[in-house]
Amino acid sequence: MKHKDLRPWLSVIAGGASLVSHAGGVLLIETARRSGLTAELSRRLGPWRLPAATHDPGKIVLDLAVAVALGGDAAADIAVLRAQPGVFGLVASDPTVSRLVARLAADADDVLAAVTAARSTARERVWAVAGAPVQQGRVVIDLDATLVLAHSDKEDATRTWKRTFGFHPLLGFVDHGGMDHHGGGGEPVVELLRPGKAGSNTATDHVTVLDAALAQVPAALRVPDVDGRIKVLVRTDAAGATREFAAHLHRTGVEFSVGASFAHLDIGPALALLPEAAWTPAYQARKPRAAETGVQIEPRDGAWVAEATGCVDLSGWPPGTRLILRKERPHPGAQLRTTDADGLRITGFLTNTGHGGVGGQLADLELRHRRHARVEDRIRAAKDTGLRNLPFHDRAQNRIWLAISALAQDLLAWCARLALPAPATSYEPKRLRLRVLAVAGRLVRTARRRVLHIDPAWPWADTITTAHTRLAALAVP
Repeated sequence: MKHKDLRPWLSVIAGGASLVSHAGGVLLIETARRSGLTAELSRRLGPWRLPAATHDPGKIVLDLAVAVALGGDAAADIAVLRAQPGVFGLVASDPTVSRLVARLAADADDVLAAVTAARSTARERVWAVAGAPVQQGRVVIDLDATLVLAHSDKEDATRTWKRTFGFHPLLGFVDHGGMDHHGGGGEPVVELLRPGKAGSNTATDHVTVLDAALAQVPAALRVPDVDGRIKVLVRTDAAGATREFAAHLHRTGVEFSVGASFAHLDIGPALALLPEAAWTPAYQARKPRAAETGVQIEPRDGAWVAEATGCVDLSGWPPGTRLILRKERPHPGAQLRTTDADGLRITGFLTNTGHGGVGGQLADLELRHRRHARVEDRIRAAKDTGLRNLPFHDRAQNRIWLAISALAQDLLAWCARLALPAPATSYEPKRLRLRVLAVAGRLVRTARRRVLHIDPAWPWADTITTAHTRLAALAVP
């Protein structure tokens, strides 16, 4: 029997003309232009441009962000853009990029303020065009920290609580809603670089990050109502469950949902006082089946919720704070903790959301809080977009890199919201790169225009052309 090779044998030569890789990167360039990010970065970073300089600092920073969005994880990966001037324009050399990063790092606070302001202005325009990502009338901000490992000695890299070595940045993301909203996903709104030894219940850091995150929400969405509340929900895990941070949340006027730390709350008496009738079934969400529309909510087997506000001393917490407990049969093999009872896993959260209204039932609030877990997806996507490695030695330069990573995440999120058709709106960075951004193309000059041709047989060619058409229809601010 003859052996049949299932793969074609190819000769590889250097030849051809006007060929480009990562042709889908043109969507990121257009997203930056149509959102106003290109112009804002150029204007706000103008003071750091040297006299007679060829390259604009704003464009260099944006080129770095595009390179990271395409899959790069170091400043040297900007070479991919430099090799394709027909798509990405004139791109600075590696020494020019290195000198600019060092110059920006010397004024890191002012530079980061300028980049943050540029992102805020562009975000406001994107939300005005694509619609604000609200859930039940609220913008949802998730705060969480993660570990970024360092494999060499870097400034502020220290031993971490997991006995590794690196950094412990605190991050904030706007949640787009997951499977119950078109597109899902999220976008970064704040990033605070911290040493690896930074703790969890750090109220000062949480306050700093919250204020910066709120500044990224358009002003129209931060107007207080008659009760002094703004339509923003802030979610954290138990790391944010401190009285100082809760007091700041209360003064700010936002709603909060923070994981309860049983190290500071004695729930033993509460469990003893709660009658069995106080426990109601918890909810779970599932994707809609055929002929169904919208997310489907159904009782979760083996899980119950109850309010324990009157059974625990909450006098040190803001007025209106409620404690909601959850009990659930543990997964097979799970270890019970000292706070668990009767063989059931006990968890809880604190919220200042009042009683009643749409989504105001106990099970609704508990499901809403449990969706904070989606921030782990945002962090995973961030680590696939420049956050996995902080490439510089100096802390100030790594702060600049963290902002570049956030810009790259913004570009991917805004491109999805402004232009990509379903199901590409829900692609995570790796899939988006493989199917859309990394597509090959050919630049052709015709009728005094340059046209980027993409193979029509590529399964996602329609996705790319549709997205570009939508972007081209938007006005440039």
